Amino acid sequence: MARMHSRKKGKAKSTKPIKKVPSWAPYKGKEIEKLVIKFAKAGKTTSEIGIFLRDSYGINSVKALAGKSISAILKENNLTKDLPEDLLNLIKKMVEVKTHLEKNRQDMTAKRGLQLTSSKIRRLIKYYQKSKRLPADWKFDPNRLKMYLE
Repeated sequence: MARMHSRKKGKAKSTKPIKKVPSWAPYKGKEIEKLVIKFAKAGKTTSEIGIFLRDSYGINSVKALAGKSISAILKENNLTKDLPEDLLNLIKKMVEVKTHLEKNRQDMTAKRGLQLTSSKIRRLIKYYQKSKRLPADWKFDPNRLKMYLE
């Protein structure tokens, strides 16, 4: 299948190892859930929690050890945010590109990046509305970007 914007075809693939609990795993399911909740209350995002658990605690896969993903644990404990993390990251990127374009009006590469980012945001919003993660009447306003980040 072709790439999203470059239309080139990639051959490299990476696969996660088989999901089985390693014998050397230092933590059990409930302990991992408590760690995830602790980091979420500290204001970390799901990806930051996963990276922190991997690097500092030696937990390679939360799903293999706890039986559910980080986002499922947060959803059970009502710690999820209003907007999904990937959508927030794209909005943050759009804010940064717009501020760059205000200073550098002749940067056509940045203008193209802004167009690509906004199209990714629109597609992601459409997906989240179909999967009921966002309300069907939710509208994205590119003129009020910083409101979404607060």
